[in-house]
Amino acid sequence: MGEKQVGLRYDGGMRFVTRTGSGHDIVVDNAAGNSGPRPTELVLVAIAGCTAMDIVDILAKKRQVIDGYSVDVSGTQREQAPNVFTDITVTHTIEGNVETAAAARAIELSATKYCTVSNQIAAGPTRISHRYVIKRPGGDGVEPSEESAEVVVTGPMKDLTAV
Repeated sequence: MGEKQVGLRYDGGMRFVTRTGSGHDIVVDNAAGNSGPRPTELVLVAIAGCTAMDIVDILAKKRQVIDGYSVDVSGTQREQAPNVFTDITVTHTIEGNVETAAAARAIELSATKYCTVSNQIAAGPTRISHRYVIKRPGGDGVEPSEESAEVVVTGPMKDLTAV
């Protein structure tokens, strides 16, 4: 994986334009300018994107067919500076006839091993709850169903050498 790099240039007010090492531009701003996401929102975006890629990949390897997938990430920050996240909840919504054990294992693997971003955050002062909602469509006389549960909690200050 190696080194990652971004550059940032000032664009007036509290607006900045970042350029990622892979060549993508991202605008960041504060609430007053509101021309782009806040930097802390991007932390949640990074967790969502990282874990979603893991989940879709792991479920495919487990031969689980999904009809739909989404992930919602919410976080609570401290009131005083530094306004670090103290709690984050990651909720995976999986649609389809997916085995509960396969979904839970995929989430556990992402949370504890593969998702670099959530592991980076959990290594600090943040508690992260990793959850699922499975929505099964029903059919052939079977009613649609929904189940949900917490799979694992990571952080705060989790020792990643033990994983």
